[in-house]
Parts: sequence; C-alpha cells; structure tokens
Amino acid sequence: MAEFDEIFYDDSLLPVSDQFEVQAEKAITEFFNQDKSRVYYSRQIEVIHEDRYFHWVTNRVLRKMAASGKLESERRSLRIGTTLILYWHPSFRYYKREAQKLVNIVDEYSEASNSIALGDHGEHLVLKGFVKFGYLVRGLETSSFNEKIWKATDHDLDFIMEKDGIPYGVEVKNKLSYIDKVEFDIKIKICHHLGIRPVFVNRMLPKIWIEELRAQGGFALILKYQLYPRFLSNQAKILREQFNLPVDSPKALMDGTIQRFENWHIKNVNSL
Repeated sequence: MAEFDEIFYDDSLLPVSDQFEVQAEKAITEFFNQDKSRVYYSRQIEVIHEDRYFHWVTNRVLRKMAASGKLESERRSLRIGTTLILYWHPSFRYYKREAQKLVNIVDEYSEASNSIALGDHGEHLVLKGFVKFGYLVRGLETSSFNEKIWKATDHDLDFIMEKDGIPYGVEVKNKLSYIDKVEFDIKIKICHHLGIRPVFVNRMLPKIWIEELRAQGGFALILKYQLYPRFLSNQAKILREQFNLPVDSPKALMDGTIQRFENWHIKNVNSL
C-alpha cells in the first residue's frame, strides 16, 4: 500500500462510540472553522487529530459530515493509481485551485515515498539503534526461530533480535497510518508460536492495541514521527510545515527512544 493511499475502514469491524464521535465532530468543526480556505485530505486530518481520536473515528466522522453537508468532499485520482478524498469547509466556494495544489504535492511525495522505500529506511534506523544498545540480530525477514517455523500464513517478522538470552520478534512500520489490525494480530501469533516476545516499532498505534499487546507480553515503541532519509529533509520539512504531518529526517534514532525499550528489557531480565 502506498503511503498516501486512502484506507477503507470497515465500520462493521470497528468499535463505535457515539460519545467520542460527537466530541470528534465538534473538534473537526472547529478545525475547519479556523481556516475556511484550506483543503485537506482524509488521512492528514486523521493524523492531526490522532492524539485525541482513533483514525477510524475521525474517518467515520468526516464521511458523516460530508454526507450531511457539514463538509464538502471530492475524490481525486493520483498518478500512482490510487485516490485521495479531499475535504473543505462548505463556505469555500473557490476551492479548486487549493485542491489541485494539494493533489500535486501529494502526487510528488507519494511517488517519492514509493521509490525510496520508506519502510526499508525505517527498518534500517531501528535495527541500527538496537544494535548500538547491544542487541544481536538473530534473523531478518524470517518466520522461523530455534527450529520452530510459522506456516499458518505467508507473513514474517522484520527481524528477530536477542539480548541477555531474551529473544524479540520486531515489526517496524514507518508509515502515517496504523498497521492493519489483521496483520497486527498475526504478527503477535507468529511471535507466540516461535516462543519470542512481540515488539512493534511503529510511528503510531491505537492505545487499545498497545494495551492488548502489553497484555500478551509485548511492547510498543512509538516513534511518533515518520522517518525520511536525510537527502529528502527538505521534502520532510514541507510535509511537516505545510501539511502539519509528523515527518522528520534524523540521521539516527535518539538514544532516548531505544532507552525506553531498554528499560522494559531490563524488567524482563529481572523477572527471569
């Protein structure tokens, strides 16, 4: 899936909270009222509001507001073959120029994000960070460990690392959207099958999934920012400043980021 693809949320498979949706609609209404001459795309609004509302809640509210006429919306095609859903305030009559400007920028960076393989870049930074803290790599893109093999699906883990005799199965997601919930569940099952602890290093995860992971003996290392290579630092700056998206281009992960995991690892060692 390309980084700027719109995600279809199946409402029948997601929890519904009328209270949160009412609150989210008020927040989104205020958001659009602050600047009635801007055009946004769906995931952009989801990410901007993710500290307060799950992506699927914001997505559902946007669709309802557009259906009721509280927001205007339009679907636009991207050069990579996917579509983008745009939203703007109903009073913004001459929206087409701003809409095309946004689509042009998204077109440019959706192609860039594919060509530079942001996923591989994120894995490289994460792996480098763990190695710096003394973790040993026991496998890359693997579904086996210590003679145990996962055969139920064709999924694998980004890498398996170990320290102090404790192995961890690591899944890195360097993307604005959440990992697919089905994939999330499968990765945890793979780790349990292999006898290792599940670890997700993601830009963001819903809090309820983080708690679910913790209950199953795993850990979520939340990066908050999507990581771009240094040679695309100017593009990252544009996405951050013009789109209000959490995008950055550090040379390496901060030690404090890996230290959060290290603190959890030490607890695991002490519990043995």
